[in-house]
Amino acid sequence: MPVALADICLLAGAVVLAALGGETFLRAIVGASGAFRVPKAVVATTLAACATSSPELTVSTVAALSGSPQIGLGDALGSNVANIALIFGLALLFAPVRADAGALGADYKLALFAPLLTFLFLMDGVLSRAEALLLLAVFAGWLMWTLRAVRASRADARDTGAPHLPAGRIALLGVAGLACLVLAGRLFVLGASGVAASFGVGGYVVGVLLVAFGTSLPELVTVLLSRLRGHDDIGVGTLIGSNLFNGLAIVGVAGLIHPIAVPRAEVALTLACGITALLLLRPNAEGLIGRGRGVLLLSLYAGFVWGTLQ
Repeated sequence: MPVALADICLLAGAVVLAALGGETFLRAIVGASGAFRVPKAVVATTLAACATSSPELTVSTVAALSGSPQIGLGDALGSNVANIALIFGLALLFAPVRADAGALGADYKLALFAPLLTFLFLMDGVLSRAEALLLLAVFAGWLMWTLRAVRASRADARDTGAPHLPAGRIALLGVAGLACLVLAGRLFVLGASGVAASFGVGGYVVGVLLVAFGTSLPELVTVLLSRLRGHDDIGVGTLIGSNLFNGLAIVGVAGLIHPIAVPRAEVALTLACGITALLLLRPNAEGLIGRGRGVLLLSLYAGFVWGTLQ
């Protein structure tokens, strides 16, 4: 069956919007760093991660309200694997990333702890509302701790080296950039689904390979552009923060709306791959994440897709 021209146009439009939105959103992140006098990595871990996780939040909330919270759980946890294994793996192919292991700090440790807590809650096959509320409480505690740390460090971060933009312009850039990224993700999912249908690919495969990728498109563009612009700290911070938002806030919201019943075996592989990807993200003793890690991360993602489809 021939591929429809409309699907090709949707994919092309998604690429253009992603490039435009990513550049605009990155300028907003850097500008916010200068305006708030906080490190770019902190802005990336909080504001940027929250914004780029908005597609997952939308999917999870709508799915839970419609009585299918398993879709939201799968999208949130699957996006965490895609964020690190696929997106950061691709970014590492360009060049090694220099990162300070100490700077990752509590955010990195919590990102490792969150999937373990989720698996513990799902041992009985159900994520209850009480357990979902506990995930949200952990997320709220992390957010409060982060904001307190930011306020304590502002006096020592008078100049972050970022351009000083008016607050209104930063907000406009952020909203416009994020809107383009979210729309690009939606167009990509629609176009790719049409192409997949033309080749007779089933709906489950489309969901695993395309919907999760589409909702991770904001992170992909943000990370790749931050690499090209020399802001590696923004890329790493966005991915770790996005993992925390997905694993704690988004899963928590979905479970609070509707308890999530899912077999342990279905989430065990996803959570295990997510933890493995995070461990591969940790810099070596020289503060470097080499290209070899990128190959391992991409191999991990390929194995995750293969294992999910079995």
